Amino acid sequence: MMPGSAAPAGGAGMFVPAATAGTVLCCMCGVAMQPNPANMCARCLRARVDITEGVPRHAAVVYCPDCSSYLQPPRSWLRATPESPELMQILLRRINRPLARLRVSLSGAEFVFSEPHSKRLRLKLRLRREVLHGIVLEQTHPVEFVVHDRLCDSCSRAQANPDQWVAVVQLRQHVPHRRTFLYLEQLLLKHGQASLAIRVAAAPGGLDFFFGSRSHAARLVDFLATVAPIQTQTAKQLVSHDTKSSVYNYKYTFSVEICPICREDLIALSPQASRDMGGLGPLVLCVKVTNAIALLDPLTLRVHHMEEKKYRVYNFKAALTSKQLVEYIVLDIEQESPEISIDGSRYQLAYAQVARVSDFGKNDTIFTVRTHLGHLLNPGDHALGYDLYGANLNDDDMDTAMTRYSLPEVVLVKKSYEKRPRTRRWKLKRLPVEEDAGNKAKGEEERRLDEYEAFLKDLEQDPDMRFNINLYRNEDYRSEMASTVGDDVPTVPIEELIEDLTLGDDEEDEGDEAVAGNTQSGMVE
Repeated sequence: MMPGSAAPAGGAGMFVPAATAGTVLCCMCGVAMQPNPANMCARCLRARVDITEGVPRHAAVVYCPDCSSYLQPPRSWLRATPESPELMQILLRRINRPLARLRVSLSGAEFVFSEPHSKRLRLKLRLRREVLHGIVLEQTHPVEFVVHDRLCDSCSRAQANPDQWVAVVQLRQHVPHRRTFLYLEQLLLKHGQASLAIRVAAAPGGLDFFFGSRSHAARLVDFLATVAPIQTQTAKQLVSHDTKSSVYNYKYTFSVEICPICREDLIALSPQASRDMGGLGPLVLCVKVTNAIALLDPLTLRVHHMEEKKYRVYNFKAALTSKQLVEYIVLDIEQESPEISIDGSRYQLAYAQVARVSDFGKNDTIFTVRTHLGHLLNPGDHALGYDLYGANLNDDDMDTAMTRYSLPEVVLVKKSYEKRPRTRRWKLKRLPVEEDAGNKAKGEEERRLDEYEAFLKDLEQDPDMRFNINLYRNEDYRSEMASTVGDDVPTVPIEELIEDLTLGDDEEDEGDEAVAGNTQSGMVE
């Protein structure tokens, strides 16, 4: 076999020549290269063609330091964090028009680090343009934006007079905890509904959102109506009146009251309400609250969805709330029916023998109850439930139900897990709420921390709640903390966590502006 010749094809007895890449000489400098439509090497193309000619290298952007917003001409202000995709979009809009005029396309962009106090924002663009004989040339192009500080309209009014608001949304819920507001806070952050508020202030029983425009307040009320059962009342007060131009200035107030029924509340339905719901109850658990209330009969697994208007007809209250949950230990359990799924949640009827943890080892009081948690509970587990055997109830509907029906002594609500450290691999963002430190009661701060911890535990146990909010990676979390948590304790999968996007400098590639000929695509990079 001759050197450089290919092996004979099997069975054919023929020789196939080896495939070699052809080369040509550059028409300008004579260097051997792969052929391209221009017959020029990368060095010669770069020397004769500059696709960045005419593309601006300097631009300006207006920034409001009070609300971290950037001006989007002519009058729009958009909030964006440093090196965020939103900021990238705002900056690229400033140079889109010159690129379109020069017929240059943008193939990539990234931030280049600059000192925060320098009032400069730097971008590195990768521009692409068709040049000689259909060849596409790609080059990098730096652009520097000078940041000019200027207060936006709403911040200017707030600086002139902090109380100069036009509309206020007074959000209230008459319950002994703030779990609903913690959840609504995350929904508002995810959808950006409170971003236009001049300020957010804490109030007894709720929050106050102050806006510089009535339309912004109305938009927040419309959003709340889609995520919670609310009742709204509006009012306006005349501030000033110009008799010559017939211009009236009003201050608007939106009073929004959230239904006082929350998740895990135990409700005793009146005989009329039970009949209208097809014999549901009379004891029901609230398992989900959206713009409607989902009521579950824990003894029959029937679920009824009640809208806010229908709720106002019966206007029932919670007989027992999550503050009154008692911890039980499961002694034995026997499944009664197969596991079923209702509205995305799993349930299974079972008979369980439970005893109060506080009485365990002190007396022999054991309760045999029917529960909907048969798919979760095992002997030895702990569960939280309502103690109807020893509870002091002050509810007329509950008294009526006790006289008419044989009610269970215990209603189990959820499985209880061992205590875990408060540091997690994930964290939540919070609204900047103004607090009146002078009016805080003794122990108020500890109570709020406990409520926030209970809310985080609910997020870990309920994937449906996590689906509607954003969870972020906690940079302070250490992996060795996980060793103190039991295997059966529910945690948030790492796939559900969001990491704040930070765009930085990549490692410099050799031949950033290298040009490679491609006879098939005509692309030069």
